[in-house]
Amino acid sequence: MKVSDYIAYFLENKKIDHVFELSGGMITHLLDSIHQRGATRIVSVHHEQTAAFAADAVGRLTGKPGVALATSGPGATNLLTGIGSCFFDSSPAIFITGQVNRSELKQQREIRQLGFQETDIISMAKTVTKAAWQVNIPEDLPGVLEDAFQLATAGRPGPVLIDIPMDVQRSDLNLESIQPIKKRQDTNPITPNSPLLVELLNDLKEAKKPLILAGGGVFASQSLDVFRQFIELVSVPVVHSLLGAGTVPYNHAQYVGFIGTYGNRWANLALSECDCLLVLGSRLDIRQTGSDTADFVMGKKVYHVDCEAGEINNRLTGTRAVLSDLPSFFEAVFSLLRSATFVRKKDWFARINELKKKWPDTNELKNIDGMNPNTFFHALSQSSGDAFGFFVDVGAHQMWAAQSLELLKNQRLITSGGMGAMGFSLPAAIGGSIVMGMPVVVIAGDGGMQINIQELQTVFQNKLPIKIIVLNNQCLGMIRQFQESYFDSRYVSTVLGYSAPDFSKVAAAYGIPSRTISKEEETATSLDWLWEDPESPTLLQVMIDPKTGIYPKIAFGKSISEMEPFSKPHKM
Repeated sequence: MKVSDYIAYFLENKKIDHVFELSGGMITHLLDSIHQRGATRIVSVHHEQTAAFAADAVGRLTGKPGVALATSGPGATNLLTGIGSCFFDSSPAIFITGQVNRSELKQQREIRQLGFQETDIISMAKTVTKAAWQVNIPEDLPGVLEDAFQLATAGRPGPVLIDIPMDVQRSDLNLESIQPIKKRQDTNPITPNSPLLVELLNDLKEAKKPLILAGGGVFASQSLDVFRQFIELVSVPVVHSLLGAGTVPYNHAQYVGFIGTYGNRWANLALSECDCLLVLGSRLDIRQTGSDTADFVMGKKVYHVDCEAGEINNRLTGTRAVLSDLPSFFEAVFSLLRSATFVRKKDWFARINELKKKWPDTNELKNIDGMNPNTFFHALSQSSGDAFGFFVDVGAHQMWAAQSLELLKNQRLITSGGMGAMGFSLPAAIGGSIVMGMPVVVIAGDGGMQINIQELQTVFQNKLPIKIIVLNNQCLGMIRQFQESYFDSRYVSTVLGYSAPDFSKVAAAYGIPSRTISKEEETATSLDWLWEDPESPTLLQVMIDPKTGIYPKIAFGKSISEMEPFSKPHKM
C-alpha cells in the first residue's frame, strides 16, 4: 500500500470526518489519496493558519483530534500560531506537514537549506506540541500515527505534528513487516488523594461563602456532564474563567459570572469575599487572579485540582494541591458524596444577588455615544437560540462578550485564551460549524476580522451557516485603552496609522448578505434579519464609538476587588 493511501485509511479508521488544508506541492500525494478514498472530507481554506484554528475548534468541541495539513516551508510555518493555540488551550489536534524528498534534506550539512522550501518544522514546533516526528522510514509511519492519535488525547490534551518527506509519502508500505502497535504507557488516569478529598468536601460544606471556579479544563477533559452533576450536589455558586464560559448556563441558579482582569464586577467581588474556593480546570493565570496573588488567597482556603503538578502552587502559593485529572476527581468525589448532604447557603447567594443588582454589566460604560456593547450582546444572545456557539476573536469585543453573553445549556463560547490570537474566530467557526453541522455566531472586532478576512470566501464556497458580527470601533480598542493609561493617549498604531474598511461592502464582494447598524434602536430588527434564514451566512457590522472602553478592569498591581474606573492602577 502506498504510504499516502495508508494515511487516508488511518483517518477513515479513526473516524476523522474532516481535514483542513491549503494545497501545496509536498502534500499533493496526501490530498489525492484522501480524495480518492472519499471517507474524509477535504476542506480547502485560504491560509494555513485558518486550517490550524479550524482543527483547534474541532478538537475542543469533539474531544477527538482535529486534523490539518500543510505543505513544507511557508505552509508549515503558517500553522505554528494555530498549533500554539491548541497547545495552550488544551485542544487535541494532529498536524501533518509535507517535506522535501529525503535526498533534498540538508541534514548535517553546514548550509541553511538544500531543497526548495525545506524548513525544519520539527525544531520550530517542539515547544508548542506534545511531540513532533519526522518520518523517514515508511514502516515507522503506522506506529507514529497511532502514537500521535493517542498522545493528542491523553492526559492534558494537545497538538502533535508529523512531518513526512514527499518521497516517503509515495513509497510502498509493506504492511506485513509492521510490528504490532502498543498502547502508550502514559495514558493512565491520575487518582486523587482520598483523605484530601474528604477535607475538601468538609470545607465546602462548612464554609459560609464557598465558591467554585470553573476553567477550560472542564471542557478539555470531557467532564462537563459530571461537573454539572457535582455542582448540583454541593449547592455551591460558580464563577468561570474566559475558557470556562458555558460550563454553567446563564439561567442556572448557581451561575455567578465571569471573573478576572475584565470580569463582571460582582463576580470579582464575590471571588474576593469567598472563604473557600475550589478551582477546577483552571491554571490561575494573572488574568484571573490579578497581580496581587497574596491578597487573592487571603482569608480563604483554596483547593486547586489539576492534572499537571507544575500548574499547582505556581503563581499562587499555599493552595491545597489536588493532583488529578478531572474525570478521576469526580469519580472519587461522587463515591464520597453518597454519605454527605449539602445545604444551600441562602445568605451567601443573597449577597451575590445583591452584588449583581448593584453592579449590572450594562451600567459599566458611562456617557458613550451610540451602541452599548454589553446591551447588544444580551440582545444577540436572546435572538441566537439556534446557534450552537459563539466563536469570539481577541480584543475589546472578546471581553464584552464574556461579560454579557447569555449562554444556554447546550451553547459554547470558543476563543483563543493562552495564545490570544487575533484572527481566530472566523477560522474556528468554520471548523465548528462543519463538525457540528449547526449554525454558529462569529464575534470579531475590526482588527481581528482583517487578519483572516479571506476566509469569507471559504464561508461562501461551503455555504456555511455562520452569522458574523463585526464590532467596528475603527481602532484597536483594547490597546488604545492601555495607551490612555500608560502613554498619555499617544495612539500609535491603534488609531494613528490604523484604519478599517466598511465590512458590509467587503461581505457583499464575497457574496454574503450584510447590514450595518450604529444605534441601539436598530438592534432588534437587525437581529431578526440576521436569523431570517438560520442556514445561510450573513454579516452584521455594528459601529461602536471609538472611545468606548472595557470596564470593569482590575487596576494593575492591585487586588481583584479593586477595579477601574473607581480604583486607579499603579504606575508601570
